[in-house]
Amino acid sequence: MPRNALQRFIKLEASAGILLFLAAVLSMIIANSPLAAQMNAFLNARASVIVGALTVDKSILLWINDGLMAVFFLLVGLELKREVLEGQLSKLSQVAMPVVAAIGGFVVPALIFAALNFRDPIAIRGWAIPSATDIAFALGVLSLFGSRIPLGVKVFLASLAIIDDLAAIVVIALFYTSDLSVTALGFAAAGIAVLVILNMLHITRIAAYIIVGVVIWVAVLKSGVHATLAGVIVALAVPLTAKNLPAGTRPPREQSPLRSLEHSLHPWVGYAILPVFALANAGVSLDGISWQMIANPLTLGIAIGLFAGKQLGVFVPLWIGLRAGWFSVPAGANLLMLYGTAIATGIGFTMSFFIGSLAYEDLDPMYNSAMKLGVLGGSMLSLILAIIVLWISTLQTMTKNNDATVTT
Repeated sequence: MPRNALQRFIKLEASAGILLFLAAVLSMIIANSPLAAQMNAFLNARASVIVGALTVDKSILLWINDGLMAVFFLLVGLELKREVLEGQLSKLSQVAMPVVAAIGGFVVPALIFAALNFRDPIAIRGWAIPSATDIAFALGVLSLFGSRIPLGVKVFLASLAIIDDLAAIVVIALFYTSDLSVTALGFAAAGIAVLVILNMLHITRIAAYIIVGVVIWVAVLKSGVHATLAGVIVALAVPLTAKNLPAGTRPPREQSPLRSLEHSLHPWVGYAILPVFALANAGVSLDGISWQMIANPLTLGIAIGLFAGKQLGVFVPLWIGLRAGWFSVPAGANLLMLYGTAIATGIGFTMSFFIGSLAYEDLDPMYNSAMKLGVLGGSMLSLILAIIVLWISTLQTMTKNNDATVTT
């Protein structure tokens, strides 16, 4: 990704993180106010779309989680494809450091959660909840320090979070599906075949991919596989370059269907879809919250997984790689700054809520309440400590730069 494009991406994600925070606060206020009953009634209200014999009937909450989040994963898929083809994930030397950190940051929190919940066959369904990172929130924390956080650190975090999202996509596909419908999967496969043909024919009209994508979304929804995966499937089919563009030429946005669609979706996802998701999912009533619920293995597994597991899983492999000479600290940064960035990956928030909503869908509300409490607790602890550590690290780099200036 060109430097100025990457800076725009980081700036948008950072500002979206602030809006996410406000949406989460509003959700908590509503959940603990007299408006809670009305909010729940609205989210549980049914909305149907009927086309001939086809009916899609869902609650407002599920339209948000299955429909709007499919658009979010469409954007994630577009970002991933572009980064692999021409961006920070296109070269082994660039991808090694975030990949190693992302793997550690995904595995360690899951192991912590599993160690605390393996005896509960229902709770263990949420093993992937603390492994997620909210890219908007995490980059939002780094943006608080402006230029004192080097671009290389922000690039590392953005790359790590994109790889993290890819892992989440795989987990959702493999572990969070219901009974499969072979007929619906057949229609989805036919839709995917049409996407492949469109790509091979160098069709660049985005509308063609979106129309086929809607058909695939309905088929995937009816198949039992989570519908958000349709967004990723469509994203991988959208071409990066237009027909007859010279080999090795980076297309301007207006000549790249993928980059054009990505640019169009970013504001909608950052400023509308994710805040709406947070508003609908982040609210947890504090009535009845007790030490017993806080000490619940499910709550602790998520909170400790996010707060301790993410920072250990991300930073320890980085530290080993740095000591061994495999990686290098980004220019203008220091080891403490990388540690603060590792802590920021423990802000799971929207992605953790999303996986949690899949893990405990249609189960005892106690599981959802404990899940939300754990996500909020682990994310807030990570947020606070990340700010403190990053603040200290920026003071260190400023002092070092001042000393170097005086010496010179």
